[in-house]
Amino acid sequence: MGGAGRGDDRCFSPAHRLGETSAQQAIELTEYFLQNFAVDPERVYAAGYSAAGETMSRAVSMRPDLYTAYLHGASQWDGSYAPVAEQQVAVYIFMAENDEYYGSQKARDAYNNLYAAYAELGLTEEQISQVLRLEIPDNAYFNSQGIYNYHSGGKILFDDQEIIDWIIGKQKVRHE
Repeated sequence: MGGAGRGDDRCFSPAHRLGETSAQQAIELTEYFLQNFAVDPERVYAAGYSAAGETMSRAVSMRPDLYTAYLHGASQWDGSYAPVAEQQVAVYIFMAENDEYYGSQKARDAYNNLYAAYAELGLTEEQISQVLRLEIPDNAYFNSQGIYNYHSGGKILFDDQEIIDWIIGKQKVRHE
């Protein structure tokens, strides 16, 4: 994050502070469930779609120790990459090729930055493929299902059993 005097006042903007607050609230809710319900701490999954994806990418990067896998749909990545990689949180990124709101380059950038963070830790290409996925369907994929608004149509990812199985099939990597 930038700081005063560095020409980067993003971290002081109301929108940025609101994002941090929302991410902290998501973390607190996760902690509440872990403390008060029979939740397996080795299998805590998160999902964020659109603006909630911005929030959850922050939450997951702020407390990657809480989360096993994260489904990032139709959003930009607002969190950090290194902490997610260090805890080997599995991340599935889904974005329509022609998403009207974010565009698909934000998904590619998030994937590339996460990939680089995993590689920097020494994970092989095969190991990275087990914890990081990127799916960017084209218009034909959506149109074949009667979807012509690609951003809102991206919610179809929650009906894709293969994606859900990938997420819930993950278990936390133990860090001793």
